[in-house]
Amino acid sequence: MEFLIITGMSGAGKSVALDFFEDMGSFCIDNLPPAFINKFVDLCLHSELKKIAIVIDIRGGKFFNDLFGELSILEKKGINYEILFLEASDETLIRRYKETRRKHPLDEEGRILDAILKERTMLEEIRGRANKIIDTSKMTSRDLFNELKKIYSIHQMDKNTMSVSIISFGYKYGIPMDADMVFDVRFLPNPHYVNSLKDLTGENEAVQEYIMKWPLTEKFLKKFFDFIEFLLPEYRKEGKSHLMIAIGCTGGKHRSVTIAIKLKEFLLEKGYRVIVEHKDIHRKAAGYQ
Repeated sequence: MEFLIITGMSGAGKSVALDFFEDMGSFCIDNLPPAFINKFVDLCLHSELKKIAIVIDIRGGKFFNDLFGELSILEKKGINYEILFLEASDETLIRRYKETRRKHPLDEEGRILDAILKERTMLEEIRGRANKIIDTSKMTSRDLFNELKKIYSIHQMDKNTMSVSIISFGYKYGIPMDADMVFDVRFLPNPHYVNSLKDLTGENEAVQEYIMKWPLTEKFLKKFFDFIEFLLPEYRKEGKSHLMIAIGCTGGKHRSVTIAIKLKEFLLEKGYRVIVEHKDIHRKAAGYQ
């Protein structure tokens, strides 16, 4: 039985996530009181249900405090589960609540920010135990749906193989907030200073050849690949089924893109499911790349 717990900040997109998993064929329940988890699981074990997705959050009020005890019981029973945590920035959540004119579950005095901060504190522990965290601050509902499709469609192909998302980015535009690991490759030789390469990207063979020709790059990649190859099985042992690795250079156009592509090639050879996104590759901005 595949058992997924969806939780996270109110307004971060849990209903969208539940719709996605329902479309994927899961039996879904919204706002299940944590005290009912094990009773529900026992019923599922005596049914033909194979994929379950439930939303549990602070709407459960005082019952939310039962969550960790119920999870411990699940673990003693040998029931495997995963936790998907959705979050967004304070500014984004405030804007979403104002647009929908809905009341935050913890908002008692009309102070949305105070309610959001209180909720963050309440969810700190469950966030720390999540198998996957997605920041929806810059996502539309469709973006979130597509992100879930990328992650969990790959995940369904082989439950025993970790899926890896690699995202290249530019530090000048900000670090991806939902990355599990972040690597800085700004120390590598920069094609931005080569006139014939400046306007190309790391997807171009000429740019890749320039970056890869340096002994420093070769030495780095050997150590980098060894490190990643060591880490992934250890994350899998801890229950991670999906990992996001972010690789950054100054503008996200040359070096980070090239290294992301090389890492993808390496991991595919090792049998991992891999998807790559180049977050800032087509940004038009003056300055270093």
